[in-house]
Amino acid sequence: NRSRADSPRGPGLDAGLERLDRVRTATGLPILTDIHEPAQAAPVAEVCDVLQIPAFLCRQTDLLVAAGATGRPVNIKKGQWMAPEEMAGAVDKVRGARGGPGGVAVTERGTFHGYGDLVVDMRSFVRMRAATGAPAVFDGTHSVQRPGLGAGVSGGDPEYIAPLVRAAVAAGADGLFLEVHPTPRAAPSDATNMLSLKAFRPLLEEVLAVRQALGRDALEGVRGE
Repeated sequence: NRSRADSPRGPGLDAGLERLDRVRTATGLPILTDIHEPAQAAPVAEVCDVLQIPAFLCRQTDLLVAAGATGRPVNIKKGQWMAPEEMAGAVDKVRGARGGPGGVAVTERGTFHGYGDLVVDMRSFVRMRAATGAPAVFDGTHSVQRPGLGAGVSGGDPEYIAPLVRAAVAAGADGLFLEVHPTPRAAPSDATNMLSLKAFRPLLEEVLAVRQALGRDALEGVRGE
């Protein structure tokens, strides 16, 4: 899903999975990555702990079914053009292939606001959770993209990452998705909407402080539980 034909696309499936396996072994952490075609689901599931469906592909039935059939947890990003309630259909496709509930999360990553801009509706976390019964995650970096405003690639406003992340946690988001890079401007993709590694820990500390300030009862109230 690159903007241009000459945009970086990664090392390919086999080499990419080899790298992810090395990262998983070295860190001991669970690994998540996108899949773009149904045939990728099974080999990726052998290496990665979570399969992710990109926003642009969130209605592709064969892709969702293939992801669900692996038995791995699946994170589905909401299309920028979709209402929160529309994610119920995507979740049902994955659950149908899994043979039961659970194992699915949905992610808010902004909504088109005219050409070349995205906005985040904080009500989306409550609405997606109610419609799908799945945890609602916030993608705090892709949400600050400026699609098509970067000379053929997406631009971005990274100064809004931290405020939006804090607001999403206060609104009851169950988790966060963040793209982090030691030097964002040197990243091969999404360079204008990444969080720097230096800013990552301070932001997480702020997020934990927000959750602690709200407390469990307050979070349940926000979620309508």
